[in-house]
Formats: sequence, C-alpha cells, structure tokens
Amino acid sequence: MIYKYIIFFSFLFQFASYAQKPTNSSEFAHTFSIIAQDPETGDMAVGVQSHWFSVGTAVPWGKSGVGVVATQSFVNQQYGYEGLQLMESGLTASEALEKIKAEDEGAAFRQVAMLSKNGTVAAFTGEKCVEAALHLVEDTYSIQANMMEDENVVYAMRKAYEENSNLELAERVVAAMKAAQASGGDVRGKQSSALIVVSKNAPEHPWLDKKIDLRVEDHKTPVEELSRLLNSQRAYEYMEKGDVAMENEDPKAALEAYNAAEKLLPTNDEIKFWKAVALVNSDQVKMSIPIFERLFMNDKRWQRLLKRLPSSELITIDKSALDYLLNL
Repeated sequence: MIYKYIIFFSFLFQFASYAQKPTNSSEFAHTFSIIAQDPETGDMAVGVQSHWFSVGTAVPWGKSGVGVVATQSFVNQQYGYEGLQLMESGLTASEALEKIKAEDEGAAFRQVAMLSKNGTVAAFTGEKCVEAALHLVEDTYSIQANMMEDENVVYAMRKAYEENSNLELAERVVAAMKAAQASGGDVRGKQSSALIVVSKNAPEHPWLDKKIDLRVEDHKTPVEELSRLLNSQRAYEYMEKGDVAMENEDPKAALEAYNAAEKLLPTNDEIKFWKAVALVNSDQVKMSIPIFERLFMNDKRWQRLLKRLPSSELITIDKSALDYLLNL
C-alpha cells in the first residue's frame, strides 16, 4: 500500500512540475512588456515589469545594430539569444520568430515579441498563456502581456505610448509601463522591472553596446523605481559630458553640463562638488564658496577630495586660494 502511494505521489509531482514549467522554460516571468523603435533615431528599446524576482535577467534582450526581443510567460531564453543571432544574420523579426517557434515543444506556453533594426516587428501569444494574455503589434512597436488583471492593460499601454511621442524613447517606454500598472498590471502584483535601449547601428566598441541597461530586481514599486533610475542616468550622462569637458580644459562647457545634471538631481552632492570645481576652473571662485561650505559642513570627505585634485590637474587654482577653500 505504501509503495502504491509513493508511485501515485511521484506521478502527481511529475505531472504538476510539467504543468507549471513546460519544456525549455527557465523562468515563470508572467508579465507585461513593450518593444519599440524610435522612428527618428532608430534606437530600439524593451521595457518589462513582472511579479517575479529579477525579470531583467530573463525577459529583455537587445543588441545594437541588430534588434530587441521580449520573451515571457513561461520563458524560453532561446528566443532572446537565437532571435538576435537570426536577425543579425539578415532574417526579419517574423522569420526569426517563426523559425525558433517551429523548434519549440513548449511554444503554446510562450509569449514573445521581436523587433529588428530595419523596423520589422513580430509577436505571438501561445494559446496556453495565462489570461488575460494578448499582444498588439503596431508599425514601430509591440505590446504584450499575460496573467494581467484584464485586457485593458495592453490598451492602456498603447494609449500612453502614443500620447507621449514627445518624449525620448526610454521615457516613452516607461510612460507606457506606468500606464499598464495604473490599469491593473499583473494580477499578482509587482516586483521587478527592466529597461534596455540599443542603437540602430553597431557601436565602435562592443562594450558600448547598450545605451541604457537598467534593472530593478526586487521592489514594492518597480516601475517608479525604474523611472527614478532613468532620471539618474540622464543626470549622469550630463556629468560624463562635464567630465570630458574638464579633461579638454573647457570649464564653461563643463559648468553647463553640471548645471543640467543638477536640475535633474538637485540634492546630489557629487554633482554639486564637480559644479563647484568647474566654477573654480571658470575663474568664479567666489560662486563656488557657498557650495563648498555646505558640502564640507555635511561631509568632510569632500574637503579631503578637493585637496587631492591639483596633483591630478583637475582643478586650476593657486595655493593660497586652495588653502582658503580647504579651511572653510
């Protein structure tokens, strides 16, 4: 009798495992996502949110000069990896998608979207994806969702994406994701999100492949956190421009860049410090004094850093003026 129970429960466990996770599935990333291309720049993006830990490690794929992929529901990462390879070889998004799907025993459980650098878009939703599950393919983007509160989620995403055409591609994708969540989102809730942006053309150096690669692994409000991180990235893009200007001994351009960064992150001390340094290098030492004073009052480490800059030729100031600043 015990032996019979063991056989029964062993069979039941195997059946349940198959029912939960079909062949070649790596994650249970039931989710909503959007892939899109900016018609002007050619940049391509994929944004995703899910009630699953670290969705960014499985669902979004992208490569500059090639395209982007979102593979979700019961995730088969082969669609991401091979999808990019096939589009790089010259296949359209539809051709690449159909080729992989034909070889996938668990295709009925998949939801996948692909977009190539040439603007071809394709998507499919397997008949065994958990309701509400559907996708919308448009001229330059595709929206897909499964296990949603209801079908309104994808239509809310489309509406938001269309209405925010004035935004840059990354911000426009995030706006669509916010609308999805506001419309109900994943029926289970929310946990992680991710955003990738790549260029239409391959970069000069392979390590510069992704223009944006942000992940929120585990958070109560992942899309809002993703939006915050995107804002921070934009600020630090200005910081990088300021740093390059400093290297090129162009303090005016550096100051402009740091001012732009500060507008995005007004409470960031790193930005304030380098803005003050740029003021010094622009012969506006008096304007730098109140900034340095506040920084030094809050954290003496900025004072120690300032002392080290002359030897690296990152600040142009005579010794007496530097001593004055260091004693604020």
